[in-house]
Amino acid sequence: MYTLELNLKHSPLPIVVQKQELDVAQADYTRLTDALKSGNAVLLELTCDQIPGKSVTVLTSEVAAVQIYEKSGTTSASGKPPGFFALMGEQTAE
Repeated sequence: MYTLELNLKHSPLPIVVQKQELDVAQADYTRLTDALKSGNAVLLELTCDQIPGKSVTVLTSEVAAVQIYEKSGTTSASGKPPGFFALMGEQTAE
């Protein structure tokens, strides 16, 4: 299972959509990054393979970050999945 995670501006909670196929997850990731690069506010609809009937439409101008990763049984020491914020908490001061 592949997870597509979107972090929105002014929102502490990410939007998570899961896909069974890597190529489908990569296609959604590419659509999002292309829309972000264009600078135009576009509505994109995403559906989830894990939960049938789950779909979300996002305004791309409100997306702060997007990441894709493979969902596995392992997590970091903090119990969080890999990601931008999980890595920030694991840094140590020198």
